[in-house]
Amino acid sequence: MLYNLKEMLTVAKLNHFAVGAFNTSDLALVRAVVEQAEATNTPAILQFAPGEFKYATPHFFQYVTQRLKDSKVAFALHLDHGKTMEECVEAIRAGFTSVMYDGSLLELAKNKRHTKEIVDFAHWLGVSVEAEIGTIGQVSGSDEGGVTDVTYTNPEEVVDFVGATGCDALAIAIGTAHGIYPKGLKPKLQLELLAEINKVATVPLVLHGGSDNPDEEIRQACEIGIQKVNISSDIKQVFFAKVHEIYTNTGNFMPPQVFNPTIETVKFTVQEKMDLFGATGKSYLW
Repeated sequence: MLYNLKEMLTVAKLNHFAVGAFNTSDLALVRAVVEQAEATNTPAILQFAPGEFKYATPHFFQYVTQRLKDSKVAFALHLDHGKTMEECVEAIRAGFTSVMYDGSLLELAKNKRHTKEIVDFAHWLGVSVEAEIGTIGQVSGSDEGGVTDVTYTNPEEVVDFVGATGCDALAIAIGTAHGIYPKGLKPKLQLELLAEINKVATVPLVLHGGSDNPDEEIRQACEIGIQKVNISSDIKQVFFAKVHEIYTNTGNFMPPQVFNPTIETVKFTVQEKMDLFGATGKSYLW
């Protein structure tokens, strides 16, 4: 079953858990997430950042959308960190049920204006929109971007921004970063800030940069009020480590013999995240 983000996260918010949003750049990662979600009856979001979208090519999403529609489990297909109207339109044309417009690096008034333009267009087609205020960090080369120093979300701006734009979900900055943290750097989520934002937010909240953070802090964030957690680096790191292990130990370069066991390995990480977010087994709610 294929839903838009609003339909997905509204249910998660009502039932106090978060849905994992996995950056699934290619067929192997798509299979790992979809098959594990189906094995445990767990809702999931497949998402692609613009660079991943271009890598996969729009034709790939004919397969992805049909695969998700044919499933008995609840899925959404989401564009992560679209920076322009053109990128959002491309994704919608390819069958995406939701898009993120990331205007977080813009001056707030400009971010509101551009977000509303995309919301008006997307809603006309039944597609939901995630927006962002505040900007998370970036600690390694990622397709999603970020800044050196986190710009924390100001709770006082949340109500006005959501009201002015009509966005369906809001990504907030509370101390995470895209990528894997360097050795010696220990992130700390500002959970008190999240609690303040959650008190005033009228739409589901999204946590970007969910990889490589302490499990307990992520669990608490989901309990406080996060409904979507983005995971990219954690599954890709496991994926490439397994591919490297197989090739190094056996010299095997036959794709089915390399990628099938790799997919099975990635499924363990996917399940760990689903459990952490409190989502396991909850697709029956849709």
